[in-house]
Amino acid sequence: MSGHTENDITIAAPLDLVWDVTNNLEEWPRLFSEYAAVEVIEREGEKTTFRLTMHPDDNGKVWSWVSERTTDRAGRTVVARRVEPGPFQHMNIRWEYSEVPGGTKMHWTQDFAMRPDAPVDDEWMTDNINRNSRVQMELIRDKIEQRDRERRAASVTAS
Repeated sequence: MSGHTENDITIAAPLDLVWDVTNNLEEWPRLFSEYAAVEVIEREGEKTTFRLTMHPDDNGKVWSWVSERTTDRAGRTVVARRVEPGPFQHMNIRWEYSEVPGGTKMHWTQDFAMRPDAPVDDEWMTDNINRNSRVQMELIRDKIEQRDRERRAASVTAS
């Protein structure tokens, strides 16, 4: 068995801004509510290897793993995979960006499988990822839309 999730949101901001903000890994702890730290291990062209560390969970456990992420700005896609899968047999992620009326659509797809000895199964993780993706996407949308409003106000003031 395996898990699959797809979630999207429209952000009322230009694609370039959405791309720049969401692909600035060093800023992820301020963009996502779940990440405590990001450590970039290596950059090679468009591929970045990095460690993500989450805030402690309800039991005080701190989860951390290494992922590899490759951006394709021209294709408006990002693909990622966990190098250290932890409780996952595999975790593959794809982000897609598209211009739509009213802004930018950001679409996340996650394909994964939990290890047999993981503390949760694929169904539980699918529900968890879907629930959390919506929360994170809404936070990201709100932060980027606020940044876009501030940017536009600053350009009007400077004129």
